[in-house]
Amino acid sequence: MEKQTAIIIPARYGSSRLEGKPLLEACGKPIIQWVWEKGCKCKGIDRVIVATDDERIFNACKKFGAEVEMTSTEHKSGSDRIAEVAGRHPEIAYIINVQGDEPLIEPANIELVRKGVVEDDRADISTLVREIKDEAEINNPNLVKCVFDLNGYAMYFSRSKIPYERNTGKSKFYGHLGIYGYKKEALFKMTKLEQTPCEKAESLEQLRALQNGMKIKVAVVDNAPVGIDTMEDFEKFKQLVGG
Repeated sequence: MEKQTAIIIPARYGSSRLEGKPLLEACGKPIIQWVWEKGCKCKGIDRVIVATDDERIFNACKKFGAEVEMTSTEHKSGSDRIAEVAGRHPEIAYIINVQGDEPLIEPANIELVRKGVVEDDRADISTLVREIKDEAEINNPNLVKCVFDLNGYAMYFSRSKIPYERNTGKSKFYGHLGIYGYKKEALFKMTKLEQTPCEKAESLEQLRALQNGMKIKVAVVDNAPVGIDTMEDFEKFKQLVGG
């Protein structure tokens, strides 16, 4: 059977901070279209699918020519939503979960995530981090930190500053970027597992995978896509793209 690699973009209309953000338009295109177009530019990707629980997003995606599928409204996370879509497609072997609110994500970064999970037999999941030096970022609980081993596999993710610096200036710090690649079986396994103690404590889904012995391959990049969480973020994005 063909082993396809698919980008699946989870997109929902309801958001506590910015309702309907996938459909906000800049330069005549909704945000979800910006993200979809970035995915379409990636090498090594066979298809790009939007996964949504909202007919307005579904219809908008159809209008600009995207492959889009409706999903349940009961999902608690984006990974549950993409797992539903992946389950319908036996031909898909690898899934890249690209957030629907990051229209500035670099196709090269998506390709790195693809490489991490497709080319590494040991990796169940792949993701990205960037080095952070700003003390405010290092201590910001909204920016998740990651430590990884000498072979590039994640050891832990935390909202706290990790590692703890007993010897000041001896450590590098890495902030996590919320993009994941999955081997299909790993995605199904993770979404069926019970929440783990560390996941509950930190409110970080990837810790469920780590606590169950799954391996997450990490690649370091030198840029971070700006996500759109608020109207202020959206206005900044419009200024950047000129409309």
